[in-house]
Amino acid sequence: MSTTSQTFDQVLASTYVNLADERVGTQIISVTDEFFAPAIRMLDPKPAVFHPGKFDDHGQYMEGWESRRKRVAGYDCCIVQLGLAGKIVGVDIDTSHFTGNYPVAASIDACCIAKGEKPDNWQEILHTVTLGPSAHHYHAVKVEGHWTHVRLNIYPDGGIARLRIYGVVQPSEDRFNDEIDLLALENGGRAVAASDEHYGNPWSLLRPGRGINMGDGWETRRRRVPGNEWCILALGKRGRISRIILDTAHYKGNYPDKCIIQGADVTVDNSKSLVTQSMFWQTLLPEQKLTMDAIHTYDKEQIIDLGPITHLRVNIIPDGGLSRVRAFGRVE
Repeated sequence: MSTTSQTFDQVLASTYVNLADERVGTQIISVTDEFFAPAIRMLDPKPAVFHPGKFDDHGQYMEGWESRRKRVAGYDCCIVQLGLAGKIVGVDIDTSHFTGNYPVAASIDACCIAKGEKPDNWQEILHTVTLGPSAHHYHAVKVEGHWTHVRLNIYPDGGIARLRIYGVVQPSEDRFNDEIDLLALENGGRAVAASDEHYGNPWSLLRPGRGINMGDGWETRRRRVPGNEWCILALGKRGRISRIILDTAHYKGNYPDKCIIQGADVTVDNSKSLVTQSMFWQTLLPEQKLTMDAIHTYDKEQIIDLGPITHLRVNIIPDGGLSRVRAFGRVE
């Protein structure tokens, strides 16, 4: 997950979280028109798929948001409440499979409001950009701010398969008054690096709830050489860990045999440097035997008190899949 030799789209997907992921509570607040396809489909985390010959009452079934052909002046727009509020660094406006019905251009506005307020005081974060048929359109966002909502404007009408809003979660400080899962996405937890991501990305470990299937977790390929697989996770806030949960939900013939977790209090956030350092971090959770499709909970009796830490290295032995990792503690 290092940014070395990565393209801009790879950096966005590996380094930042999709603040508009449907799985973290993102909602459609309003839309001017969704005659051919509802806007909620635009938030599906899975890549868009075309369904030849599949029709509904409005025509060809499309994965994404599609408005009717506009016969008057104006344009269509959709307001999205982000599941995770925070700083936006980049977007992907995806027109996959929209070939003769894609918008010719789009722009994005954003605002920050308190819960229950009506979205207002919009600020443009992405000036009008040209769109093409069936393609990903990645753009950096340079406007600083803490955002809770975005408004996607399409000119004049058409279809968007997927909307990804990549950024950094910025949770409110009052979330950290009590013991809390410091690794959770909603609390600012991040995946930094991993030895292998063949079947799944370690970002999945931080999502809310239990995994829905084996595709909703971090899973490595079968290891054919000595050693073990690992991933590095950053806490949302520096804190002292008192409880750890390892969940192997849905992993039955491919769960890790054992797990060891290391921890450290570090200030460097360069992924390449952290990978090297992490080999020598102190043990937070000594080697534990894991079982299939189960929740494993460890408390102060098993956890070694390292004091306040910022990062974890989760070592799975020798390989396999984990659904979720939780690290409960208090901010210090």
